[in-house]
Amino acid sequence: MTAATAAPAAGRTRPTAGRAGQAALAGLRMLRLELRHNAMAWLLPVAIGLFWLTTYRRDMAGPPLWNLRAAGLQTGSVLDFAVPVTGAAAWMASREARHRVTDQVTVTARPRWVRLLAVWAATTVWAMAAYLGCLAVLYGVTAHQVGWGGPLWWPAAVAGASVPAFSALGFAVGTLLPSRFTAPSAAIAAFFLLALSTDLINGSHSAWQIAPIVTGPWDQGPAGGVATFYPFAPDLSIAQVMFLAGITLALLAALALPAGSAGRRVRAAAAGLVCTALLAAGAAVGLASTGTMNAQGVIDIPALHNAAEDRPIRFTPVCSHTAIPVCLNPAYSGYLSVTADALAPLLDQLAGLPSAPTRLLQEAVTFRQDSGNEVEIRPAGPGIGGAAGSASFVLPVQFPGPSRTPAQLAGQLVGAYAPDLVARVVEDRAGASQAQNAVARALLTAAGLHDPADASAAGNGPPTGGPDAGPWPVVTPGTPAYAASERFAALPEAARHAWLVRNLAALRAGRITPEQLP
Repeated sequence: MTAATAAPAAGRTRPTAGRAGQAALAGLRMLRLELRHNAMAWLLPVAIGLFWLTTYRRDMAGPPLWNLRAAGLQTGSVLDFAVPVTGAAAWMASREARHRVTDQVTVTARPRWVRLLAVWAATTVWAMAAYLGCLAVLYGVTAHQVGWGGPLWWPAAVAGASVPAFSALGFAVGTLLPSRFTAPSAAIAAFFLLALSTDLINGSHSAWQIAPIVTGPWDQGPAGGVATFYPFAPDLSIAQVMFLAGITLALLAALALPAGSAGRRVRAAAAGLVCTALLAAGAAVGLASTGTMNAQGVIDIPALHNAAEDRPIRFTPVCSHTAIPVCLNPAYSGYLSVTADALAPLLDQLAGLPSAPTRLLQEAVTFRQDSGNEVEIRPAGPGIGGAAGSASFVLPVQFPGPSRTPAQLAGQLVGAYAPDLVARVVEDRAGASQAQNAVARALLTAAGLHDPADASAAGNGPPTGGPDAGPWPVVTPGTPAYAASERFAALPEAARHAWLVRNLAALRAGRITPEQLP
């Protein structure tokens, strides 16, 4: 009796497992069929072309820094893929209505929401494959260009999460409003939804920072000084992924809510999933509204922040072999050669003098939120005029600004810090004397530098987008100080250096007049 009853029980379990396997195989066949006839496959050249034109080329034109490449990837690829994937999803969702086959497919064995999910999945798979390929190319090229550090994956995750989100958005619109005009209208609406969302951002507390194209304080622009001296804080990225995932699940679950789309139990479960997903998306928006910009230029969200990300990254600086070594963070090693070459003539003038620094060391910058979306950026260290020993400086690439060549950035660095560096050597108190100004001007002239006021008058002013130009020593033409400066600059370098070694203390104390200069 026991054996007789056990056999049917075992027989009842096998068909259930078989039906599950058959359902999985049927789902895979349906997905494969949809992949072969999906509109997104035809739009892949459009998405990839937009990525190459607006994201890849722009990132490659900028400095090879992981933080800049990651920020450019997130903002650019979201815009590049949102328009084609939304349009393709809306077009595929309205296919049954456009072909007038809704009544015929209603009597098929598969529920309507299962068919819709298969079409959405095929659209998303094509778009994700293209995005991952673009990501691999951009990050692969960057890995061969950068000298230190590793890829930032959270910005890439935000861009990746936006692909299924906009696919679900377009699919929901195409399902509710099936028409030949739905796809182009949805694609255009997706673009303006992203572009206009940033106009509502006001400060680092704005909830609109949840927009997936936002990577940090808005209106600041990409800054090379972020996430190099300190770890990247993924707080905002986590909130954005949470928001996109919630929106995606809510839109997909809503496909099962209309009558006839699924059974009663499935519709009830879908309603609960919609509510849960919307709560998660709303919580992400609330988290974004609690964010504040920290001193490292990233958005901190208290509920998501890890205090370990506030600790500076340890590194061994890379240094030049100039008379006074120039030392950079290894992430900026690509700028060492041009920076050292630009500073070398001046460093040769100052090396060996009693008050000259032992090395120039790159420092981090600090960020502070001002009114509205304005951000104030300053060097974190004491600067050229700091304590004896190392003198700190920042590279112009650490500031937001237009893309410039390494040679242009090096020239901007020299114009910004050379006058302060010379002043540190020849001055010992506030208010330089005429002799000190004459010597400072002579050293700058001997190093091949010229007064920026003269360069600006000639239409060749210093480039913008970095530290301001340092104060040039004031020496009026026709005065004894000007004549002494010209005379001192014309001396052989060895004679000028020997005189400074013997008389620098008296010069710094203000006991030497312009007439006493050789």
